[in-house]
Amino acid sequence: MIRVLLADDQTLVRAGFRSILSDEDDIEVVAEAATGAEAVTKARETAPDVVLMDIRMPELDGLEATRRIAADPRLDAVKVIILTTFDLDDYIYGALRAGASGFLVKDTEPAELIHAVRVVARGDALISPSVTRRLIAEFASRVQRPEPGPELNALTEREREVLALIAGGLSNDEIAEKLVVSPATVKTHVSRIMTKLRARDRAQLVVLAYEGALVTPGWLGS
Repeated sequence: MIRVLLADDQTLVRAGFRSILSDEDDIEVVAEAATGAEAVTKARETAPDVVLMDIRMPELDGLEATRRIAADPRLDAVKVIILTTFDLDDYIYGALRAGASGFLVKDTEPAELIHAVRVVARGDALISPSVTRRLIAEFASRVQRPEPGPELNALTEREREVLALIAGGLSNDEIAEKLVVSPATVKTHVSRIMTKLRARDRAQLVVLAYEGALVTPGWLGS
């Protein structure tokens, strides 16, 4: 059973998401929060698998609430999906840096919402790779480019290659096809990369790849 916390200051939004998710046999909404501060408190009380977190909330915004959840060792297994709209795109890169596992537009289709919750709960992939790829590329380009970080030196050449493809938004199957290896081999590489870089999930690997100058925005499409 995937346990979900809904954090949004709009009662109707929470009610809509609850209605959609509660119809699924493998998903349970365990709590709701109307403010960022309440979201952090409810996360500590219920330890959900996934938090659906709005960006703009009173008392504490979604980014700071996400940052506090990600920084709490007791909530290490909690994954956060940021709820956004395209006019809030400026927040997306910051959301990833804060520890979010992905993002979802508020007017998404019910099937995509359900799929997103399941995917993030598994820790398998970023949400909506095509959207993720475009948004990360756009906003990573606004971040001052650093020199490659020393932490990336711990990776093998193949692991660096896999990490770069993850940063491009590719799934394990897509990476396997591109590198002509099995998905199981890719999964092993991803696991080792996460361990070496102490990353919470694939979303954090994307941030580390960009901030470590391993990839540059738009490189995958060139």
